[in-house]
Amino acid sequence: MAVTQSTDNDYLLPCGRGLEEVWERLDDLDGDDHDVSCPHCPAARESLLTLRNATRELIDEPDPPPPDLFGRIMSAVRADVRRSRTVTVDTPLPGAIHVSEQAVATVLRFAADTVDGVRARGCRVRSSEPDDDGEQTIAVEMTIAVRNGEHTIDTLVTAVRERARAATNARIGVRLGTLDITVVDLYEERQ
Repeated sequence: MAVTQSTDNDYLLPCGRGLEEVWERLDDLDGDDHDVSCPHCPAARESLLTLRNATRELIDEPDPPPPDLFGRIMSAVRADVRRSRTVTVDTPLPGAIHVSEQAVATVLRFAADTVDGVRARGCRVRSSEPDDDGEQTIAVEMTIAVRNGEHTIDTLVTAVRERARAATNARIGVRLGTLDITVVDLYEERQ
């Protein structure tokens, strides 16, 4: 009884070439006459290259994990939590658009900062559940600092209210329900 030295007899391709031989010729980019005409050997070669690359990635993976890996994961988790509450924006097209409450607060802070003599300090947005008509409103609590002396506080708060209402309608596309503005500080403009 003859004993073969190769395992090719167990893994022969339909063309008759052994998988072991394809593996040994993996880095031979030119190939031979058989490689040019065979439909099976190139497919086997691609599969073996994929396996070799995946194995190499596992071998090259650093052990232990990079020291900042835990921090990067926690940053992603915290960012996801902050973005978890969203406001649904009306659209004439099918489907819905969801915008994070944090993004809405950023737009409203910017709108308040455009009023001369006002600096937005904080902004908290909470969205309501859609009513029977499916309309959703937002409730906003904003804190601002105003410049001392030039305008009255009532004038500045009214201007902030108008800019915030315009921003919710025109820039975001949501309906502003309540807007509570609290003046928390006065500041002097440095010359």
